[in-house]
Amino acid sequence: MEVVLFLGVGLVLLVAVVRLGLPALLRRFGLHRPYRGEAYALPGKRALIITTSHDRLGDTGKPTGVFASEMTVPYYEFLDAGMEVDIASVKGGHVPIEADSLRWPLATDADRRYLADPAFRAKTDASHPITEVDIAAYDIVFLAGGWGAAYDLGTSEVLGTQISRAWAAGKVVGGVCHGPLGLLKAVDTDGQPLVKGRTLTAVTDRQISQLGIVHTPMHPERDLRAAGSDFRSRRAVFDIFADLTVEDGRLVTGQNQNAGAETAHKMMRAAGGRPRQS
Repeated sequence: MEVVLFLGVGLVLLVAVVRLGLPALLRRFGLHRPYRGEAYALPGKRALIITTSHDRLGDTGKPTGVFASEMTVPYYEFLDAGMEVDIASVKGGHVPIEADSLRWPLATDADRRYLADPAFRAKTDASHPITEVDIAAYDIVFLAGGWGAAYDLGTSEVLGTQISRAWAAGKVVGGVCHGPLGLLKAVDTDGQPLVKGRTLTAVTDRQISQLGIVHTPMHPERDLRAAGSDFRSRRAVFDIFADLTVEDGRLVTGQNQNAGAETAHKMMRAAGGRPRQS
């Protein structure tokens, strides 16, 4: 009996250590590492986060969508900075979310806050279709990533037109991971591709290869390079642990899911935000 009890207690302790320790270990390696940089406030201004509407990973039938933290982290950074934040998607309506990104050990504090936030969840249940968005009414336009974005952000003519309008109106534009694919159809005020000659980042071909999901129709590094961008990135043993944010004037991009908070704050700074008092 004592041996059984001892083994039972040991198993419970082991499960607890793994449950609590694995997320912390992943953060130490770089996954969703807490943002320690300068925080900015932009009270009274507006931000729009645009997500994918695509909910299936190719022919596999596996559900996909936006990677949760690439939407939730910037959302709360903008909201806590005093901004009004709206959610739009390519088709509007329900925003598909990569289910694993909301689960242990990948879920962030922002993801858990989202799950307990009926106002935010209502926005993702009834997102604005990009065809109906007054893009010039927003100070910041943020493109969230996730595997779903590889199917629709880079091919949407409407999204390209909306990003072009935002750029022409002097707004701050950017995104993280697969999100910058949404820049591909946009043009600058001279009618040239917006990304041509501009310095930016997005998820790397190496990270996609390491994760084994290479069958999506668009790959950000490959396609942004092909469009003439000056693509930058950092490497780690596994690129999922890498972290980089790149600023090129009003264009601010983050390499992957780790860059959401920093990208959001640098976008606020570019939009005229002021350092937030701690």
